[in-house]
Amino acid sequence: MQFTSEQRLDDGVIERGFILGEIPGILWMTTSASASAPAPLILLGHPTLGLSKMYPRLVARARHAAAEGFATATIELPGSGDRPRRAAAARAHADLRREMEANEPVSDEIVDALVLPLVDEAVPEWQAALDALLSLPEIGGPVGYSGGVISIGIRLAVVEPRIAAAVLFAGSFVPRVMFEEARQVTIPLHVLLQWDDEGNDRQAALDLFDAFGSKEKSLHANMGGHAGVPQFAGDVAAQFFDRHLK
Repeated sequence: MQFTSEQRLDDGVIERGFILGEIPGILWMTTSASASAPAPLILLGHPTLGLSKMYPRLVARARHAAAEGFATATIELPGSGDRPRRAAAARAHADLRREMEANEPVSDEIVDALVLPLVDEAVPEWQAALDALLSLPEIGGPVGYSGGVISIGIRLAVVEPRIAAAVLFAGSFVPRVMFEEARQVTIPLHVLLQWDDEGNDRQAALDLFDAFGSKEKSLHANMGGHAGVPQFAGDVAAQFFDRHLK
């Protein structure tokens, strides 16, 4: 990991850009984090729109977490931002657009082609980022995961023992095989669902929640579309992490 930039935001949060191999990322932490008082870490998941486009929402989430004493970090997903495009993913996106524009049900084959290769590539990268971040003296465990793509969060919750709790954002297509992986998830979960999400299959989201094997899991559903998550939903998620990461 090489740090490439650093700036202090107006609320006492330090933002540091980094490169991990060829993967860009961002780390946020408060000035109070130190080797003697390391901050617990939350990994910020996000859709494949690129860090530059997602930055306003990511930094807002990071500032909210910093106010509760958490460090947060994110990385650019495969095929996003300035990273090399994935030809198979581009074809799957084109097929997805055609089916949605024709008001046809999205086929399992398209969902698998769109999501499964992304999960297979992204999860080891998240684990490599976690290795590097936890080597910093100001960062400590336990670790949380917050956001989407929900299938990435599911896989991380299954294979990464350092993640102790997760807030998952329903609203992305989920391959059927991921329902089997969801049954292996045992960490505490808090799932956010927008009831009127125009791009989400509500029943599939409810079925996925039912499939999770965690003994402690909660579903927080709000009225409104995909981008209409209310502020208080973030407050509830922060309380969830406060219980499990401190």
